[in-house]
Amino acid sequence: MNIILLVRPLFAAMLLSATTLTQAATASAVFAGGCFWCIEADFEKLPGVLSVESGYTAGKTANPTYEQVSNGHTGHTEAVRVNYDPAKVGYAQLVEYFWRHIDPTVKDRQFCDIGSQYRSGIYWGNDAERRIAEASRDALVSSGRFKTVHTELAPASTFYLAEDYHQDYYKKNELRYSYYRLSCGRDARVKSLWK
Repeated sequence: MNIILLVRPLFAAMLLSATTLTQAATASAVFAGGCFWCIEADFEKLPGVLSVESGYTAGKTANPTYEQVSNGHTGHTEAVRVNYDPAKVGYAQLVEYFWRHIDPTVKDRQFCDIGSQYRSGIYWGNDAERRIAEASRDALVSSGRFKTVHTELAPASTFYLAEDYHQDYYKKNELRYSYYRLSCGRDARVKSLWK
């Protein structure tokens, strides 16, 4: 009986320790790059990214719907939450990857999508992430590649998951997604910007 009483707390401590290690092995970051279907598809190609969720952030309305955000009256932007393994890809790498998949030169739009709900943004979760995002933006501006960078840098706020039909849209609706991406000129514009 005494052995069982000793083993249970030890087992519980080991389980808690394993859970903490698992949690520490993952992190998340929030980015907005226009249509969340596209930026989700882009980030899911990056090694070290575990999953990407489409949603809405940086707005004023609680629990917004796609229709509300699309109207442009909630203040939200379409965004993604990137869940990643920091041992395989760092936050700075995510930020650099992000830049090369958007057009930072435009305000309140990305490609064919126009309105503040399609603005680009990096939403940092702590001071270290803020410093990385700001340094990356400043380096981009000082490189002379672009006169102005309109991408919003702001502290992370509540991230609301988009409706189920938006999650992995590019996988579930390959033809529609491919047509949208091509007709929007996203890849052509990114290629011309980042050569």
